[in-house]
Amino acid sequence: MHAGHLAILNYLRHKGFEEVRMIVSPESPFKIGSYDTAETRLAAVRGKVAELCPDVIVSDVEYHLPQPNYTINTLRALQKAEPDTDFVIAMGADNIKGIERWREWEEIVNNYEIWVYPRKGYYVKRLCKKLGARYLEDAKLVNISSTQIRAGKANKELMI
Repeated sequence: MHAGHLAILNYLRHKGFEEVRMIVSPESPFKIGSYDTAETRLAAVRGKVAELCPDVIVSDVEYHLPQPNYTINTLRALQKAEPDTDFVIAMGADNIKGIERWREWEEIVNNYEIWVYPRKGYYVKRLCKKLGARYLEDAKLVNISSTQIRAGKANKELMI
């Protein structure tokens, strides 16, 4: 979890949602082998979220699904467990830029509301419009790059 995640959580907390959840993935299919153990990752995120955003729910739903994790499978599992819930997916601009690489991405785009948080260096307004995603123009831009995030993890400086 890094400053960009915290910015998105704080933004969502003030938008009137009944509930905000952060879904922790044991391992992204795009980043296999890049994290500590799944359990360590989950515990660290739970601790930081409890400290900084106590009203956000940290979900381990993906820890109970077949690996590798794909967002479409997570959404299907959530929708099956909570059929009356309208789920909104929040992601950074870097993720929407690569959504066409996601498994069954068309189903995600066609069946779920997507909110896209801005990120420096990613100009995705036109893409958001094309996909029907909501670009969060009023959100505070977090000026942090992927390189800084990776360096921060190595140096324990930017991680929260």
